[in-house]
Amino acid sequence: MAALTRRERVSIGTGVVAALALTGYIYAAEPVMNRQRELAELIPAREATLEQRRLLIAQRDRLVGELGAITTRLQEASARLLPGPTAPLAASQLQKLAKDVAASANVEARSERVLPPLDRGGLQEVPIEIAVAGNIRETMTLLSQLERMREGTGPLVTLKSVRIRVVAVGQPRGILTTLTVTGYLIPPGQVATPRQAGWPVANVSPRPS
Repeated sequence: MAALTRRERVSIGTGVVAALALTGYIYAAEPVMNRQRELAELIPAREATLEQRRLLIAQRDRLVGELGAITTRLQEASARLLPGPTAPLAASQLQKLAKDVAASANVEARSERVLPPLDRGGLQEVPIEIAVAGNIRETMTLLSQLERMREGTGPLVTLKSVRIRVVAVGQPRGILTTLTVTGYLIPPGQVATPRQAGWPVANVSPRPS
């Protein structure tokens, strides 16, 4: 076999170097460059994320204060719910409360019944119906006391409907009033109320003389 000439040796060496350089570019340089391009594309998004986190950290004290205020309001609202934990037990407590208010207004409770509970977006509305007899002044006192309970700090009681009829003209208790009164309960399995054992005593004003 004839010896390679100097030119042929140079050509072969150049080809080998070129092949090695191409292989190095494909398997080493190109992945690094692609990775750098990917990182460069991620930089704006990461900068935006860091800026958002910085703003959140700067607002930490304000957010903690707002969370504390919301938590306090939720606890106060929960304390005004019926103790439960089930609708029948809550209705029983509401019946007792309604009769206590009726007694303080000097009206006579004639009948009472529990109505089916209703779902109110995470709360259960627990209604009862109670019929009381009294005169005009006593009846107005009862309605006023129930309205003050809705706006006060005791158990949240809402007067849903009122039906008044005269049953005995001229008699001391000739007016029969049928009331639908409701309270609210967190259903079992959801967030429990902070006062499962009872509620604050209702602020019932004495009957005017």
